[in-house]
Amino acid sequence: MTANLLLALQITLIGMGLVFGAIILLWGMMTLLTKLTADKDSASDSPKPVSASETETLARAAAVAVALAMAEQQLSSAHPLKDPPTAIVSAWQLGMRTRQMAQKGYRLSR
Repeated sequence: MTANLLLALQITLIGMGLVFGAIILLWGMMTLLTKLTADKDSASDSPKPVSASETETLARAAAVAVALAMAEQQLSSAHPLKDPPTAIVSAWQLGMRTRQMAQKGYRLSR
């Protein structure tokens, strides 16, 4: 009995060791790959200075775009829709309820 228990514990320890070893190996490989493939930041990627004329042109373009958007919004004829009037019980509901009552054995008196 103790021999079987010891064998089971050995197999369990070997299996757990293999699983955790594989997890640690994958973790190390992912760390290595992220370090090798990381982009190198350089100081030459700083933004170019924008001239005053370009800034003025961009500001004018933005103002025109805002004016057009506001004009389109005022011309829009969208309005909230009202809910359509509904019957107290629709024909579909009446049919389903009638069928359910017939299945339960209720008789309709006419």
